[in-house]
Amino acid sequence: MDVITHRRATREPSPLRRARQGRGWTLEKVVEAFDQRTPGGHSGVTPTMISGWELGRHTTSNAHRQTLCAIYGKSIDELFAHQDRHLAAVGDGPELLARYAELHDSMVAVVSEARECLVVTGSRSRSTSYLQAIEAALAANPGLIFYRVLHGPPHYGVLKDHLLRLLELRDPRDRSLGVKTLHLAVEEDQYAPERFFVASERAAVVPIPSLTSHEAFDSGVLLGAGPASRLLDHGRQAYAAARRIETVADVRALEALRERE
Repeated sequence: MDVITHRRATREPSPLRRARQGRGWTLEKVVEAFDQRTPGGHSGVTPTMISGWELGRHTTSNAHRQTLCAIYGKSIDELFAHQDRHLAAVGDGPELLARYAELHDSMVAVVSEARECLVVTGSRSRSTSYLQAIEAALAANPGLIFYRVLHGPPHYGVLKDHLLRLLELRDPRDRSLGVKTLHLAVEEDQYAPERFFVASERAAVVPIPSLTSHEAFDSGVLLGAGPASRLLDHGRQAYAAARRIETVADVRALEALRERE
């Protein structure tokens, strides 16, 4: 696709927007339809969220996709192809990382090259250089929006110390740049699957089971901007469902499972 064709394509309304406009509805009307289908009458969906879905700026969760399909009487394929199409973009396919140095350096590169948003999930981080890279990125770029979602308590004391340093660097309550830039939370549902990844608007790394040893941490996949943007939304949704960690007392109350390591 040449640049002109691409620009024309991006100006065309998405199927999701066409479905709304075909009914003559405002964004507020769609919110009303969501609320009517939600127990208690408040879905938490906003006009801004719906606009972001229509423009493909954010990924609609599976639950919200099902609701929109019911509202418009259309299938997921009809309504959400514009959100999913870029996953097959050239250069976005996974690249295998099969050595510790490759995995570590790629994770640090994702952190260092993030300019807009950085999401990290998991409770097992213990690489000092990796954690320091995160701290350096936040210090160097005050506008970088950061999410850290733990799945259960931290496994190592170094991760707990890292969380304390993040709170020294930024205040989660600060809105001096117009938005919240530090988001720390812990997922406490013991039945929720633990997820590990680091993602920015440019790339993502997802560790996988080691290809060499059941004890090693040395394998993963590197993903391009398309899949990475989906993982950013994954992280935001995980944060929204988790318990906030926003004070030094909150962090100190977390009991590291392997405090001495």
